[in-house]
Amino acid sequence: MRKLFLFFLLFPAFSFAQDTTHVGCKINREINSFSKEEKLSTGFLKLNSGMVSFDATAAEITVLFSLEGREVCFDNNSTAYVYFEGTKSKLTIRNNGTMNCEGLFQFVFKNTQVPNTNMTRLSTQKVDKIVFKTTSEKELTVNVLTEKRDTMMQMANCLVNEAKTLIRE
Repeated sequence: MRKLFLFFLLFPAFSFAQDTTHVGCKINREINSFSKEEKLSTGFLKLNSGMVSFDATAAEITVLFSLEGREVCFDNNSTAYVYFEGTKSKLTIRNNGTMNCEGLFQFVFKNTQVPNTNMTRLSTQKVDKIVFKTTSEKELTVNVLTEKRDTMMQMANCLVNEAKTLIRE
């Protein structure tokens, strides 16, 4: 079921996507054939125990985590604690996705000309680790490897900058 969901999520990125590269940014652009709405996606970045993807539409920016493991369940009360490199502060974000037991956790931010403070932090600071709390209060820690921290930050920064072009007045 999880692989089927990921296939349908990624299918448009492989079928009608157009690769746009700006100053080291690799963003896939696609047009939804039904709504005619443009969508941007970075594709997935493999982390030590999962993957992350940044997507944007005119209305919102979505950060999707796909975590590995058996029975990783999340609901709207599940939280993630994002720890940044070189600082003791953390960012606390609730799951904005649907209830699932497939390891899918989403951060959703409104797409605006001036990005949300939390999205700005994700796009300008290197993430050290993310601790996810499941529905059973179990903690899953995803450590972002040192070589992936820059890539993750650049992906977020590129998407935030490109997402501004989707906003309609």
